Amino acid sequence: MKWTTTVCILLLVTQSYAQDKTVKELQDEASKTIKKDETDTLQKIWKTGGLYNLSISQGSLSNWAAGGDDFSLSLNSYLSLYAFYKKGNRSWDNTLDSYLGYLKTTSLGSRKNDDRLDILSKYEYAFTKHLNLAALFNFRTQFFKGYTYTDQQNTLASSFLSPGYVLVSPGIDYKPSQFFSIFVSPFTNRWVIVQNDSLSAKGLYGVNPGKHVSSELGAFITVNLLKEFNKTVSYKGRLDLFSNYKHEPENIDVFMSNALFLKVSKILTASWNVDLIYDDDVKLFGKNKNSAALQLKSLVGLGFAVKF
Repeated sequence: MKWTTTVCILLLVTQSYAQDKTVKELQDEASKTIKKDETDTLQKIWKTGGLYNLSISQGSLSNWAAGGDDFSLSLNSYLSLYAFYKKGNRSWDNTLDSYLGYLKTTSLGSRKNDDRLDILSKYEYAFTKHLNLAALFNFRTQFFKGYTYTDQQNTLASSFLSPGYVLVSPGIDYKPSQFFSIFVSPFTNRWVIVQNDSLSAKGLYGVNPGKHVSSELGAFITVNLLKEFNKTVSYKGRLDLFSNYKHEPENIDVFMSNALFLKVSKILTASWNVDLIYDDDVKLFGKNKNSAALQLKSLVGLGFAVKF
């Protein structure tokens, strides 16, 4: 009997010790701090965002001795989107810029005063700190029909894909900072599209009469600057130069856009947009409407701006 009692006591002590050990191990496991493995941390390789700006101005006159339109309304919008990819030595920059403007006055009626769609994509491989091998794609056109206005008549001058510009360019990109870059290509293909039949029949924009597409080979340079000077003032500028080897290469096509933004309040922004274009094949100006000229557009506005 004593022997049996002793064995039972030993079994109870052993079981109790084992349970206490199990409980302690569970407590220790629960109190452990889990450390995150740094190798599991994924870097953000895409950066996306944009800006939308809307400017509105309206005026009216009644019995105004100095003269002017009885009513005027101007509406201008600007949308800028970006998607930037960066991983190791490879990067891919994509931007979309869209401009739309509408003007209505009692003397001129309704017409657009701004219209552009511009898509730019550039893929790069860095082989030094500031130099990259790059391939660039650019598409530029407008959304709606545009006219040249005279006292006698309004003449159709443009529409969607009339003209349209498609540019494919391999080259070298010099990027000394994230705000500034210079892309140079000695061999660039550019296609000029005139989809509208009536504009194509006139042989406008360098496309042969009756044809819808013209292919050009030339040299191309684009300079880009995107800079936020402070929390109030920012600037976005671009200069494109193209020389067509096939036809009068000394007549260089120029496309320059400038956008200056001044933040007045959280959502109120003043803006100044200046565009300059010279294309020797755009012969819509002069006395007989058959010569090229420097095109200049300047728009000053105060409106709402939202970043996202």
